[in-house]
Amino acid sequence: MDYLNELNEKQKEAVLHTEGPLLVVAGAGTGKTKTLTYRILHLIKNGVAPERILAITFTNKAAKEMLERVTVLLGKTLSTHEQAELIHPSAAGKPFISTFHALGVHILRHFGEHIGVRRHFSIFDRNDSLAATKEALKTLGIDPKQTPPEKILKIISDQKGKLVTVAGYAQAYGNSYPTSTYAAIWEHYEKNLARQNAVDFDDLILKPALLLQKEESVRDHYQSKWTHVHIDEYQDTNAAQHELISLIAEKHKNICAVGDGDQCIYGWRGADIRNILNFEKTYPGAKTVFLEQNYRSTQTILTAANDVIKKNKERKEKNLYTKNEEGEHISLFTAMDESDEAKFIAEKTASLIQDGVSPKDIAVLYRANFQSRAIEEAFLARSLPYQVLGVKFFDRKEIKDMLAFVRAGLNPESLADIKRIINVPPRGIGKVTLAKIFVGEKEKLSPAMRKRVDNFY
Repeated sequence: MDYLNELNEKQKEAVLHTEGPLLVVAGAGTGKTKTLTYRILHLIKNGVAPERILAITFTNKAAKEMLERVTVLLGKTLSTHEQAELIHPSAAGKPFISTFHALGVHILRHFGEHIGVRRHFSIFDRNDSLAATKEALKTLGIDPKQTPPEKILKIISDQKGKLVTVAGYAQAYGNSYPTSTYAAIWEHYEKNLARQNAVDFDDLILKPALLLQKEESVRDHYQSKWTHVHIDEYQDTNAAQHELISLIAEKHKNICAVGDGDQCIYGWRGADIRNILNFEKTYPGAKTVFLEQNYRSTQTILTAANDVIKKNKERKEKNLYTKNEEGEHISLFTAMDESDEAKFIAEKTASLIQDGVSPKDIAVLYRANFQSRAIEEAFLARSLPYQVLGVKFFDRKEIKDMLAFVRAGLNPESLADIKRIINVPPRGIGKVTLAKIFVGEKEKLSPAMRKRVDNFY
């Protein structure tokens, strides 16, 4: 078991605990993905069939990375005979590593008909769901300005994440306004989905969880199929995700939850930090391992982070440390406003470049996209080269449109600006009409078209 020498003591402790519930509280930069992948390797090396292992994370990128790392590890550490067994056509061959949503699709494709979801169902993206919500409003004769479809969709999504169905919501809230209206809209929304044999993204978690609750045969199937369950970023799970995984792990209770309550930032989209804080209550006798050695940061950064996060009232106490260098001090600048802030950033950047720091080694991080405007202006004013990851503020369509309106208002002869905005929003003014306007033949337009053009001007 030479591969265990590549782990620190706490990582090794987590990897070696193969039976029974395990909570790995993994601070930032402590090698949680490494611990997870080595644990999967260790299970396989000790006789657990790869197809009996389930590992779930939140993003396609994280799932892909975990699968690649597991595959590389298996290739390095398994004998030629073991590898041949693993990829033999008659063998399932590998652990099931995916996102929550991909797991939901897998379950519904195989057993969804138990709850009325036929095998070749469609999956609504947000735009599809928004269109279905608008259709429900229209059917019920509800003004979308008074009851915005985006708001309704958010309510539906939040409730599904809490494991609440439309029937449950109607029963709990259907007798009072405005929740009775929301329930009626939701009912029409669900009928629209059912008519098209479709599910939305939240259904990919909700429906499999309800399916496993309801159908004992399906529940038995997956409890036997996956004897060892791993969940990454456990602090970000909501009620529906927690229920789905709990039902799968219920029989063997070989569940390994990896996460960190200090990194729970998705409460606004339904994440329930109680899932990780109450893990030992949910699984009595669970082993808890704390990964506290950070490999990413300097001690100065960790000391500051520890000091900030210790003020949280609900958390599992831990203290990140590193064997890296102490590191530079952290500086703090309190600005008067966004312009003052941007000016400081630009001047600091100019000073660093003057001192020999390469521009490519300097990064400016901001919380929201709109904040790039002030920073870009400050950089432009000092002729500092920069690259925005994403779309530059002044390159965004709505900003270009707004500036075109202003320029055209000041200069009606600005044909480029008029061409850009004459159909923003759509006014039904086509290319032929535009050509006549540009060559000064507006009088040749039909009265109706001339009125549209005049209204625009």
